[in-house]
Amino acid sequence: MDPITAAAAAGVALVVKGALESAGQEAGRSGWSGGTRLIERIRARFRGDGDAEGALDRVQQSPDDDAARELLQRMLHAHMLRDRDFESDVRRLIDEAVAAQGGGAQVNAAVIKNAQVFNEKVEIKGDWNIS
Repeated sequence: MDPITAAAAAGVALVVKGALESAGQEAGRSGWSGGTRLIERIRARFRGDGDAEGALDRVQQSPDDDAARELLQRMLHAHMLRDRDFESDVRRLIDEAVAAQGGGAQVNAAVIKNAQVFNEKVEIKGDWNIS
């Protein structure tokens, strides 16, 4: 998976997380308030693109809708390809989200569901314990 596609997928996952939290379904689970900033940045970039705005609204209204999430990911990916400043902003907001959640990458299976994840080579140095 190329970096822009991965960032678009992560961005959509954070939009879904924000939608669920604002609906009260996951209230108190996260101390990260940057979801609002990410959604505002995406909304500002999508302004004037009715299809993209509709995709964002649809995910916010129905965060469990797989088709809506896929459409939003395609729209986000396309806008990131067209605007490198927007891509940088989305990446920065995603990095802030990871840092706010304790610095470790986490996957929320309830949000991602049937997503395919492709990982590259992983190197581990030092002590490593699995429990």
